[in-house]
Amino acid sequence: MTLVRFIDASGQQVQEVQAAPGDNLLDIAQAAGQPLEGTCEGQMACSTCHVIVDPDDFGQLPRASEDEEDMLDLAAATTRNSRLACQIMLTAQMETLTVRIPPEARNMQGI
Repeated sequence: MTLVRFIDASGQQVQEVQAAPGDNLLDIAQAAGQPLEGTCEGQMACSTCHVIVDPDDFGQLPRASEDEEDMLDLAAATTRNSRLACQIMLTAQMETLTVRIPPEARNMQGI
């Protein structure tokens, strides 16, 4: 199991959830009520699931594909640790994964 920590845009830890290897971060975030829209339902056709991965955890992720990098170019407030949550699959080697929700995150489906 992986302990996933969600940090809000102000830097406050909002939630911790346990997730299993093979789980997708977007699915985990949405199930936990985090404000990640995922408009394209994980098809990598938008950037509404943009998260900023903690630098200590970023190295345990595989490199972003060129398609993911192209989508991140469209996201607001990206950093060098930005990823699309729909492209992050948890592995058995991950003990923790901490991600910050960018300040520009808006879940229009929840309105």
